[in-house]
Amino acid sequence: MKRALPVLVLSVAGLIPLWRCSPAHDTGSAAAPAEAAPASTPSVSSSGGTATTVVPGSLVDTEKGPVRVEVTFDGDRIASVRMLRQPDHPQTTAAVPRLIEETLRAQSADIDAVSGATVTSEGYKESLQAAIDAKG
Repeated sequence: MKRALPVLVLSVAGLIPLWRCSPAHDTGSAAAPAEAAPASTPSVSSSGGTATTVVPGSLVDTEKGPVRVEVTFDGDRIASVRMLRQPDHPQTTAAVPRLIEETLRAQSADIDAVSGATVTSEGYKESLQAAIDAKG
């Protein structure tokens, strides 16, 4: 009986941080309007004679969460890639810059998966390929 009270008090004290903790929310609120657009709807702008085309990839549902990219083409070259949706996972956060770097180097979706983020890498490549295909 002498141990029951301290154990109860320490148990409650240990649970208080868990009760106060709120789950992480997706900060990609700017991504919501882009998701509504179908993957085959590129937007084109022209500056200095070079056509810049922004093409969203398809939304790919993975085991870890949804993945969607947006690719900016400068003519036929991939100028940049932006993640519109990604799983809220530390390994995904670390993998995204590497995936984008590989894409810009390869200029295609034929890139290696990032170790530890294989599921997200596969979703990224699928969404990227859809954007490349939609560009034509």
